[in-house]
Amino acid sequence: MSAESLHASATELLNSWKPPTDADSSLREAMLAFLGSAPRGCLREHAPGHITASAIVLSHDRREVLLTLHPRVGRWIQLGGHCEPGDDTVADAALREAVEESGIPDLSLMPGLYGAQAHPITCSLGVPTRHLDLLFEVIAPPGAVPVRSAESTDLRWWPVDGLPPGADVALKA
Repeated sequence: MSAESLHASATELLNSWKPPTDADSSLREAMLAFLGSAPRGCLREHAPGHITASAIVLSHDRREVLLTLHPRVGRWIQLGGHCEPGDDTVADAALREAVEESGIPDLSLMPGLYGAQAHPITCSLGVPTRHLDLLFEVIAPPGAVPVRSAESTDLRWWPVDGLPPGADVALKA
């Protein structure tokens, strides 16, 4: 991993993304401005905020989404996390996080950016920061059985039209 390769991949993804709403367009522009002022902004060490990588893990037929009950956040959310050594791109980080957190080895990453979110959080740095989350669509193979990791209180498939109360996941309509 290099700060440069992660930064370049995040910038390229955001520049090529066609946001579906005005709010998404504003978020895209804010993230690009952030990256323009933060060459190390894809690294966890960047305390004011950092780019993170999330995976919207869908069943092979796209009828269910895999969510984790996150112990720190206290809500059902998509899988994902920080970019780490060994991740050349933000997409690599999203796929790695999805495999680690789901226990499903044969996930398929769809090309391009699925979406973006921004979250205030106190993450592993132990201080308030902001996660500028790039989202990727990931498809599980038929019959995939998730295995909960130590990073999750619970992990399960939910119908895309029947998410649990309080879920914070950015599914496309």
